[in-house]
Amino acid sequence: MSMTRPSMRSSKPVRPGSQSARESSPAQILNWQHANCTTNCFAVAFERSPMNPVDESEAENGATEESQRSVLRRLYHAVLAEAETTRGPAVLAAVAFTESSFFPIPPDPLLIALGIGSPRRAIPLAILTTVMSVLGGILGYIIGAWMMDSIGQGIISFFGIEESFGHYQQAFVDIGFLAVVTAAVTPIPYKVFTIAAGAAGLPLAIFIPASIIGRGARFIAEGVLVRWYGDSIRDFIDRWFGILTVAAVILGILGFIVLRQLGQ
Repeated sequence: MSMTRPSMRSSKPVRPGSQSARESSPAQILNWQHANCTTNCFAVAFERSPMNPVDESEAENGATEESQRSVLRRLYHAVLAEAETTRGPAVLAAVAFTESSFFPIPPDPLLIALGIGSPRRAIPLAILTTVMSVLGGILGYIIGAWMMDSIGQGIISFFGIEESFGHYQQAFVDIGFLAVVTAAVTPIPYKVFTIAAGAAGLPLAIFIPASIIGRGARFIAEGVLVRWYGDSIRDFIDRWFGILTVAAVILGILGFIVLRQLGQ
């Protein structure tokens, strides 16, 4: 008795709005949206913003940077591909935990892809993401408080913000709770601020509640949107993704400006 092997959907990115978009998986849609990004579109846009200009020495190392971006793109797509497997929730938990301390890929795209695949699980998955992200933030705090020289400095160097890190630390001294909430909600790399909070000696009694509020507001909002709109969120992504990305970048840059000004 012969059996026909089920066909697997291609992992090739699919352009939203195209003829094949309706039949494509959530991961394919999101992969197209991020195909030209490093870790996420927010981070790439910030890298190109006036807040983080590219100098001549960086231009000379363009080939090396492009190689790094290529590695990060492949890593991003590998993570997002887990939305098509039964390991998806476990990978989401791992990404949410590690992204808050050292991992460069954010959990949001995988959370959205898993939620689109099963809208009823969107909010529980968002809660899982929040919990694991807060726990990972505590790891980042520990790195900043007790392992700054051995581990923390390498992470800060990877994101190229050595010169600004002192301002972030001072911001936690001046406006600790607000600084954590701002960092937890905006698209800027949260791990940088969890490490800075630990290095600045921000009390855990302030850090943990602020992380829960900020991370919860971000991820649960995403889960609620996916739960309410389900598969139709694809149309939302198609129509509004670019505008929302620009808005998120602006918010992220404003967050950096506020933290720098208050940290001076």
